[in-house]
Amino acid sequence: MGRTEARRTTARARLPSWVPVAPWVTDYRIAWLRSDAMAGAALFGLLIPSGMAYAQAAGLPPATGLYATIVPMVVYAAIGPSRVLVLAPDSSLAPLIAAAVLPLAAGSEARAVALAGLLAILMGLVMAAGAALRLGAVTHLLSRPIRLGYLGGLALVVVASQLPVLLGVEAQGDTPWQKLAATVGVLGETNLADLALGGGALALIGAVRAFGWKLAGVLPAVVLSALVTWAAGLGERVQVAGALPRGLPAPALGGITLADVVPLLLPAAGIALMAFADTGVLSQSLARQQGQSVSGNREMAAVGIANASAGLFGGFPISGSGSRTPVAVAAGARSQLAGVFASLLVVAFMLAAPAATAYLPTAALAAVVIAAVIGLVDGPAIVRLARMSLTETTLMAAAFVGVTTLGVLPGILVAVGLALLEFVRRAWSPYRAELGDLEDVPGYHDLSRHPEGVRVPGLVIARFDAPLFFANGAVFTGFVRSLVERADRDIRHVVIAAEPITGIDTTALDELVDLDEWLDRHGIELVFAELKGPVKDRLLKFGTRARFGPGHFYPTVSAAVRALRADRDERADRDERTDREERNHHDGRDEGDGRSQSRARDAGGEPPGDGSPSRSGPPKG
Repeated sequence: MGRTEARRTTARARLPSWVPVAPWVTDYRIAWLRSDAMAGAALFGLLIPSGMAYAQAAGLPPATGLYATIVPMVVYAAIGPSRVLVLAPDSSLAPLIAAAVLPLAAGSEARAVALAGLLAILMGLVMAAGAALRLGAVTHLLSRPIRLGYLGGLALVVVASQLPVLLGVEAQGDTPWQKLAATVGVLGETNLADLALGGGALALIGAVRAFGWKLAGVLPAVVLSALVTWAAGLGERVQVAGALPRGLPAPALGGITLADVVPLLLPAAGIALMAFADTGVLSQSLARQQGQSVSGNREMAAVGIANASAGLFGGFPISGSGSRTPVAVAAGARSQLAGVFASLLVVAFMLAAPAATAYLPTAALAAVVIAAVIGLVDGPAIVRLARMSLTETTLMAAAFVGVTTLGVLPGILVAVGLALLEFVRRAWSPYRAELGDLEDVPGYHDLSRHPEGVRVPGLVIARFDAPLFFANGAVFTGFVRSLVERADRDIRHVVIAAEPITGIDTTALDELVDLDEWLDRHGIELVFAELKGPVKDRLLKFGTRARFGPGHFYPTVSAAVRALRADRDERADRDERTDREERNHHDGRDEGDGRSQSRARDAGGEPPGDGSPSRSGPPKG
């Protein structure tokens, strides 16, 4: 170990385990400084237009998007476990924030900002509590088909909300379908200047993506649109973002009361789930690329704290950015210091040149948002899923319909509910098989896939590929009974290949006991092979020690078959010896009776013909 590496190891060892310091802080190398500074400069060019655009999409003042950029990036840099993840406002969260905040704000911009800050704080508390409860894997509730449908619906919601801004028209509607219909109805009122600026920005961003350039085209698109607006004197003809307020992020929670907390709790939990789902996947992917690992629970805590800090200083909920993180990586970022540099540049911009956005058209910001959410739709993945599974395609479509008809926040509940129902469906009726022996192939195999297999004499070997719980206990016992009833041979044992059974609850245990009693009445013994230790412990804890003793468990299916075959052969030998002894006994008794009859004839008497006493009396004289 080199001297530098030894110093870094010593520095980490001096810190208490509960100190959530980011890994780059103790491992940083001076040689990385230039790369991080260059990456921070490249990232800065994307943070300002994106932050302002996503704030606009959330129905908030553009400046709040910069506040939600500066504070969380600095906080996450200090405590986050990922070395290069960029935390910032995200297009996928904007409609969620708008749906939660705007109905409660009643048209007040200041109240909307305060409610958005409260939402971020609540979201942070939810994520911190989840990390404390070690719920870092909760995002697995959202399967890929459901996420595809959800993100597709989210893209439609955002496009429907931003298309009127791009066209410079007013269009109202409760659902994205209604907004799209209203937009079509007012196409004749399109502001051609807005359309030209917004469409031009959208075309430029798309062209940059089409050429595959590493750095996004967002900055040149918004800069050019602002220059055109200024040079052509369009400031009065199009809607502009306006100059930013000069100054640093500051608390903006005025007017918030405890009564505002309750209606935001459920939205905060839903947004936390979606934000961590995106952040967790992105963080783990980055860690794998760098040959490292990231704790899901620590990531959840860090993102939660960053969100709470954003809410305290005039921001709104944020998550890991799938568009800005690749920019930082492509620009050579080596650590979170790149994000710190970018945040300092944003602060410098807000202090030195806040009026630079005075001619920035909102149509160009709408183009930035639309370009971002179009990227949420993974067309190839949708086509691939449709070809592979009708069931999962149906789940994807249901999630899409839920988001686009019920609303974004209820759509999250629909997506999670569908995920849970799909899990229960799979666990309720899992794959199950009868196993048999294949010639010259080790182990025991599924007879439905290998009909040439041979059933083991005297045994039924069954496999059930799911934990046993209240919903599938009867399915399991019914499957085993059907195998026994259909057997065309004498069955002495049922062997459960129990490796896939990773748990059992009390309801399933009652079903298992009933099965054991039914088998016992038919002279059949139930045994388990490859049952996991924790499940076996649970069986014994439930009071079945007397019923399922040590002789009922085998380490492998092969070991169970060998032992039960040996037991069967031993019983057969014992039965054969018993039969032989009984035959010898009868033969010896018959031989003794023959000698008695011979002696009786020699004495002049008559032998009893049936073994009963002779009825002849004494001789007459």
